[in-house]
Parts: sequence; structure tokens; C-alpha cells
Amino acid sequence: MKYLVISDIHANLEALDAVLADIDARGDVDAIYHAGDLVGYSSSPNEVVARLRERGIAGIAGNYDSTVATDYKHCGCRSESPRQEELAHVSYEYTRRAVTAETKRFLAGLPFSLDLRPLGGHLRGPRLVIVHGTPTLNTLYWTEDRDDAFCLKMAAVVGLEAGDVIAFGHTHKPWQRVVAGIHFVNTGSVGRPKDGDWRAGYALVTLGGGEPGAEQVRVDYDIDAAVAGVRAAGLPEDFVEFLRTGGRPTVAAAADAS
Repeated sequence: MKYLVISDIHANLEALDAVLADIDARGDVDAIYHAGDLVGYSSSPNEVVARLRERGIAGIAGNYDSTVATDYKHCGCRSESPRQEELAHVSYEYTRRAVTAETKRFLAGLPFSLDLRPLGGHLRGPRLVIVHGTPTLNTLYWTEDRDDAFCLKMAAVVGLEAGDVIAFGHTHKPWQRVVAGIHFVNTGSVGRPKDGDWRAGYALVTLGGGEPGAEQVRVDYDIDAAVAGVRAAGLPEDFVEFLRTGGRPTVAAAADAS
């Protein structure tokens, strides 16, 4: 089975549409799933949710989805400066005002995680588990500098074994590693990359026919249209700079964590 896992779309419809077009052009994908954070930081939260529903793409709740759905006091984002904190609140309040009641109900109905078994549940076989942050919290950042012991601790929470895969997002920076035969795959971000590459990203996971594999993919999209939407929504210019630069450290003032 070939699974496409997309994460952290963050209301960027142009990036999502480019990714879906790229996936369609591949013609060899068995299923598409999302790993959450559908909304926040850009101008099209309702349209992104509608597109996923139109395409029948199932997935899970990221921290932004669950906090918007439950009217939590903030988005569950990590801020490293007063300016980042300010931007996070601006984005969160805009998103809470912008989402429709229907979108909010949809976000509230998203599960915390998914457990996929390409050989069927009647056989013991490889699993693909999808979470947003970690198997314990969707707000916890699973960054590439986490050591192998942390990875194995998280794998144990959901009972992963050698030959299994766990895919997640939240950090907006793609990476992958194999520890004790378990594959750990951060999918990166569709709509708001933070690794210095502005292009939309997703992960292609192969599972169920031999050794698991994962490929990180990047896709160009109409960033000018996305920028126009951000400006039309009255969101801070910081968000425009972040989109255009892929969150490079040179724009640390705009590098809000989500």
C-alpha cells in the first residue's frame, strides 16, 4: 500500500490544491490521510476543510483543530518571543471568527489518531499510526533532535514493533529515522513549512509489501495567491514573509510556532 500523509495545511488552500494535483498526477497512491492542523495562520480555513471533505480525505485533529473546536484559551502553540506570542493570538482570534459552525463541528469530530493496517486487522502485520504531535499529546513537538530513547518511548505508547511506521507533523520540518526497525516520519507541512523551503510538503509511505519506506516530497504552488488571501484577510505582514521564506531563521521575528 502507498499512503500519502499530509499535515499542517493551516488554511492555505493554494498549497493544498497543488499537493492534491501532484498526488493525482502520480496515479499510484492507494489512500490519502491528513495529520491535522487544517486551520490557522492563513485565510481559507473553511475552504480547506471543504476540500478535504469533498475528496473524502480522513484524518486527525491537530492542536489548532482541537483548540478551535473547543474554544480553548489559546491555540496550543509554542512561542519563543513576545512577538511570536502576539502573532499566535492574532492568528487564533482570526481563525475563531472565520470558521463557520459547520467547520467547527467537523474539527470537533476529528479523532486523536489513526491506526492503519494494510494487511487487515485479522492478521498480525505492519501498522501505520498517524498522530499530530506525539501519541500522548497533539501539542508536544517531536523534533529531529529528539533522541532514539524518546522515539522508542513514544512508539511504546501505541505498541509499535519493528516494521511499523508512525507519521506525524506539528513541527513543520520534515525528517525521518529508523530506530529498532520502527520508522519515524515527520511529514513536514503543506501550508506553512519552517525548514527554509517555502514549497508545500508531504510524505509518501509504502507499507505492507516488504520493508517499509518513506519519501519526502515538495511541490510548488501559487504562493502569490496565498499571500493575496492573507493580506485580504487583514492578517499581519509577518505571515506573508513567513510563507515566502519558509520560516528561515533570518525572519525570526515572524517565526511563530504552531
